[in-house]
Amino acid sequence: MLNLSDLGQFARLIAKGRIPGQLIIQYTDYCNAGCPQCGMRVTNQFQRSRLSYDQVRQIIDAAVERKVSALSFTGGEPFLFIDDICKLARHAGNNGIRYIRTGTNGFLFRHSERSDFTSRMKALADKLAATPLRNIWVSVDSADVQTHEQMRQLPGVIKGIEKALPIFAERGIYLSANLGINRNLAGHDNDRDNFDYDFFTAAFDRFYHFVTDLGFSIVNVCYPMHSDDGADGSAVYAAAASDRVVSFSVAEKLALFSALKDVIPGHRDKIRIFTPRCSLHAMIRQYSQQPELSSPCHGGKDFFFVDSQTGHCFPCGYRGQEDLGSLAELDMSSSNKNDCRLCDWECFRDPSELFSPLVDLRRPFKLIRRWQADPEFFRLWKEDLLYYRSCHYFNGRMPASSDKLRRFSTEYFRALREVPLSCSP
Repeated sequence: MLNLSDLGQFARLIAKGRIPGQLIIQYTDYCNAGCPQCGMRVTNQFQRSRLSYDQVRQIIDAAVERKVSALSFTGGEPFLFIDDICKLARHAGNNGIRYIRTGTNGFLFRHSERSDFTSRMKALADKLAATPLRNIWVSVDSADVQTHEQMRQLPGVIKGIEKALPIFAERGIYLSANLGINRNLAGHDNDRDNFDYDFFTAAFDRFYHFVTDLGFSIVNVCYPMHSDDGADGSAVYAAAASDRVVSFSVAEKLALFSALKDVIPGHRDKIRIFTPRCSLHAMIRQYSQQPELSSPCHGGKDFFFVDSQTGHCFPCGYRGQEDLGSLAELDMSSSNKNDCRLCDWECFRDPSELFSPLVDLRRPFKLIRRWQADPEFFRLWKEDLLYYRSCHYFNGRMPASSDKLRRFSTEYFRALREVPLSCSP
């Protein structure tokens, strides 16, 4: 829960048109997986990099001075350097950053058939439990085990994840499944020409059943990071790949966002789904040539990305041509304020959309116009906020509350969704 100090700081930010700051630090671009959707895959030949421990400590100190609320360590594969990640997470937590997360491709969960697997998992979970890491994600690319393991080139990893999840839960760590949407999410369908709404509906439904049955209690979805116009060639974050497996036409994006928005309600009572439906609705509006009914990203204003090659700050991992230099020297009060919708990077676009009604309180006529033009967005926004509260705001150090989630399958909540929202100028 937010304390009075947090609420005061939050109110001051909103009054300035800002939202709680987020920093993503790419600690390394070393990786040991073969994911075709990522330019950092192990088979790609390039000069690999890794930020030094002291360098990242200084970046974290600069983030603390700038009142950053959320910090993520990404890669590459962060767990190749797990001891450093744990120490850096403790440093961030000790200095007041409350929302800290990282993730893994799951390589440490392999070889579950070995006699030492349980002891290894207990030691790993104990190490992570001794940090303030709030969320730890595990990438899951497909609801088909063979497809996922072939894409990642990590045989046996799914069985290991399934066996490890209860070990972690016993130590108060509830791992999150993380899907980067790709053309193989339901199996090897990469050769299919066009994916329609029905395909995506069945695929997302199958995926949510799959990760729930594995034992995950939190799941997130990353939107495709491919651009049809080739702009992704300038991305500083090599996870914005050009492979066809993450290439979707505008029509396919409309189909996948629509299907995902429609599938989520059928699973919200079983697993904590981070993806906000109001954001999906706004993305649909954007790709339907109604960008004014979506919100620009706060990347370069409140959200920033640090690159492992240079240690420099960028508005996001996508806008690689906008090197902002050292975070310690960045004046965030005068940083980029351009309206940007260039990519679909969910970790920046989703919170930008969730906070947008509060930010627009400063401009009531704009808020009223959007409310009148798109009342469905505000209906979904209200629903998302109620759901987020029932999910303990996706705290990965707390178990899901079955009773609270169950509300989202009752007649009561279905009726609540139908309560009309009205707004008069």
